Amino acid sequence: MPTINVNGVNLHYEINGNGKETIVFSHGLLWSGKMFREQVKYFQDRYTCVTYDHRGQGQSEVPASGYDMDTVYQDAVALIEKLNLAPCHFLGLSMGGFVGMRIAARRPELLKSLMLLETSADTEPNKSKYNLLNFMVKLFGVKSVSKKVMPIMFGKTFMEDPQRADLRNEWKSYLEANAKTITRAVQGVIDRQGVFDEIAAINLPTLIVVGDEDIATVPEKSQRIHHQIKNSKLVIIKNAGHSSCVEEPTQVNKAIEEFLSSL
Repeated sequence: MPTINVNGVNLHYEINGNGKETIVFSHGLLWSGKMFREQVKYFQDRYTCVTYDHRGQGQSEVPASGYDMDTVYQDAVALIEKLNLAPCHFLGLSMGGFVGMRIAARRPELLKSLMLLETSADTEPNKSKYNLLNFMVKLFGVKSVSKKVMPIMFGKTFMEDPQRADLRNEWKSYLEANAKTITRAVQGVIDRQGVFDEIAAINLPTLIVVGDEDIATVPEKSQRIHHQIKNSKLVIIKNAGHSSCVEEPTQVNKAIEEFLSSL
């Protein structure tokens, strides 16, 4: 499994496909590049698909510090530069979107386009609730809160669908596999600075995707980004929550494909 040392940390990454254009996938908090497996499977015959794990998550190194969003953004920039991926299409979900918006606003020459899934340009509105959950994890581990976290991460339709019980259990096991050190990354997300004013400068083709059942970054947050980034495109994914790429991959892949083919 390849790792690369960037910005003082060893990050796990995977490359699938060898298309002329590259898509870099940046995952959400508590997960890993694995959350994009249905997108990689779908696009790898035409694009080079690069997934990576943020510091302190997945199979990447767990350093003592550097979990603020500006450092995590610098990790992604260093990875794109070191692997010679620029200019690439950058797709970020939730935390990955916090990273993507910063790259698009500050280092636009690295990107061909920006795709944002279930994300927000604002500070965290649920700070006290998430601080309490994070405190529980510090004391008792992720298993102690997984029943509360799953309905935040996935929509009602997915959570109640008897046909997808096995898939739910698989993602619950990935969630519970996080060590207590995940609290460092969680705190970085809870304490993040907003970038709403900054993203007005983004001039890249931008796709914004959000599940209509997302309660973590509600659809209004995507509407705000859509109005702030000129000429951006907004797509609402039906029956999906905060992880639409896992819950409704067919709808998400269609939205990505239509966007990329329009460029």
